Amino acid sequence: MDMLFFDNIDKLGRIVLTTIMVYILIVVATKISGKRSTSQLNNFDWIVTVMIGSLSASTILLKDIPFIEGMTSIVVLYLLQFLVTKYASISPQFSSFILSEPRIVFYQGQFLPDAMRDERLTRQEIECAMRSEGIHSFDDVEAVVFESDAKLTIIPKPTAADNSDHPQREEGAVSETIAPLM
Repeated sequence: MDMLFFDNIDKLGRIVLTTIMVYILIVVATKISGKRSTSQLNNFDWIVTVMIGSLSASTILLKDIPFIEGMTSIVVLYLLQFLVTKYASISPQFSSFILSEPRIVFYQGQFLPDAMRDERLTRQEIECAMRSEGIHSFDDVEAVVFESDAKLTIIPKPTAADNSDHPQREEGAVSETIAPLM
């Protein structure tokens, strides 16, 4: 019970100093690595983020881990994330291996139960995404896509004004953004 609130001033000073250094490291490394580190996370980015958080906490709180060792592991993770995402951007095969493919879970008024079951989505989650986009009728939705970053994208049905802007689009034609997913 003695160490419940305070152990000693040296330990507290080390934690404060290490926290400041790890914070600066994470801010600088995140800035250098770009938007991907803070955007909507796909599975791969989420894993790296959790690992960086764990390494940061360990470096701050465990006196057996010197700052240089913690910093090295964090920088190596950022470097690996950069290299993997760089290679994924030039190799479609590698990209599909490490990233989830988007999947249609609702199409032209119909929920797709097999896709929903495979993605572990409920009807309520899809309806919630529709409501958050201001859509209140299934008839107004062309498709709902479960994206690689676990976000639900609502694609509204084209209106008459859309068809007059693009006369080459036939009635019942599949949207260009949905076609590759079918």
